[in-house]
Amino acid sequence: MKILEFEKPIEELYVKIEELKRLSTDSEIDMADEISKIEKRASQMKKEIFSNLSPTQVIQISRHPNRPSTLGLARLIMDDFVELHGDRVFGDDPSIVGGPAVMDGRRVMVIGHQKGMDTKDNIYRNFGMPNPEGYRKALRLMQMAETFEMPIITFVDTPGAYPGLGAEERGQAEAIARNLREMANLTVPVISYIVGEGGSGGALGIAVANRVYMLQYAVYSVISPEGCASILYRDAKHAEIAAKNMRITAPDVLNLGLADGIIPEPVGGAHQDWPLTAQEIKSSIASSLKKYDGMSKDAIKNERYDKFRSFGKFNVGSR
Repeated sequence: MKILEFEKPIEELYVKIEELKRLSTDSEIDMADEISKIEKRASQMKKEIFSNLSPTQVIQISRHPNRPSTLGLARLIMDDFVELHGDRVFGDDPSIVGGPAVMDGRRVMVIGHQKGMDTKDNIYRNFGMPNPEGYRKALRLMQMAETFEMPIITFVDTPGAYPGLGAEERGQAEAIARNLREMANLTVPVISYIVGEGGSGGALGIAVANRVYMLQYAVYSVISPEGCASILYRDAKHAEIAAKNMRITAPDVLNLGLADGIIPEPVGGAHQDWPLTAQEIKSSIASSLKKYDGMSKDAIKNERYDKFRSFGKFNVGSR
């Protein structure tokens, strides 16, 4: 598993623990006390480091190649998940996946971004950056969910929509804009989870939701810190300053009123324990959907509309 730069002091302790265990086995010398002391020190160091992360470090965790994926979460949380393909217009986009599933006996529609787990898979998934056909596939699944009155669960993890020439020629902006409009009019509840990177319109294209939750070490922003630094400071090297000022971590987004809650992650990040993270998300889905049992279709739609209309503040001054 990839070790992040700020995790190296912890990793060094775990390497030392493994060396002592091997030495203890090979030489039959009892080193249990020494191993126990180092394990406690490593555990304490891990807690201290992860309780005081900078925005840049949180971004590194959100981009970890082993973060829980949509397909992984769907199979851990749901029963009978069936992946559907294609937008019925151009083709299939592997960077967005989805399909119907069952959770605790209830039919739901699962949709989300899908990054790759290795280089080959990342190329196939376009590094989680959807083309227009990905958003049109997502819309097709949302319309199916609307027809069969299935709540929609979305998992967001993308640097942003793909900015390539082909994507623009096939109507990238129109595809995202259409999703925003159509999601605003859905009469079934939509629950979104930012599980890694929530980048710009690429994220919002499947996240116009009644409830938006973020994993503890996820980020949600209108542009990447590197992109912001390139525009404001003319140098991507200032990404750390941009990340701090953009307020894109889960606590910041929650304080801004753009998220409805934070899903706790295991110490070290969700990539350390997928099943535990999936269980936390499943509990959140169950409690969120309960709220909409018995709520009218118009009430569900109006709640979502009012939520997004309330974003942002302005002052009206007099001349």
